[in-house]
Amino acid sequence: MGQRSKTPVNAIDGFSEPLDRLRAALEASCVVGVWDWDIVRHVVVYDAGAARLLAGDPALAETELDGSTAIGAVHPADHAWLLDHVQQASKTGGLAVAEYRVVAPDGTVRWLLSRGRMFQDANGRPVRSRGIIIDITEMHQGSERYVMSDLSAPADALERAADLAIALKRTLDGDTPAEVRAAADVLLMSLGRAIARSSFHR
Repeated sequence: MGQRSKTPVNAIDGFSEPLDRLRAALEASCVVGVWDWDIVRHVVVYDAGAARLLAGDPALAETELDGSTAIGAVHPADHAWLLDHVQQASKTGGLAVAEYRVVAPDGTVRWLLSRGRMFQDANGRPVRSRGIIIDITEMHQGSERYVMSDLSAPADALERAADLAIALKRTLDGDTPAEVRAAADVLLMSLGRAIARSSFHR
């Protein structure tokens, strides 16, 4: 009988290496993160990208944050209108998109595009919101903001794909193989860049 060959444990390295390179390239040009807001409990959970951009500390990823901590990095001049926009969007439900500034720990001001969907219960009360945050500093022109909150806005292919990619990323856990998590990150970042580009052509 011939000896059965065993697949080396690191056989996937040839597959994951290109994913790692692509993810690094995307991160260098456009940081993307995912957020999950439990409106009823008043807590927000970020992945590392969103925690870095919005709270100013990636170590806060996967931790339940209160409101003030969750937007700790938001530019002081954008706090009031952003909170008002979020409150209005939570009442109407549907898709909400907004651009605003954050201040990095080193004092650098960055522009972000937040794209999320608000969910309501059977009685029309806001209960949850999930979305994606994208660093659009390199694409942003001037100081004009793009803001939209519209329950009736039709979801295009990119928006539907983003919803599915966000759900996929939130489903994966620490036991998920590294190459699967890397592929999910690459998909999310690619969608984030496409959504950011499309927002400038509306």
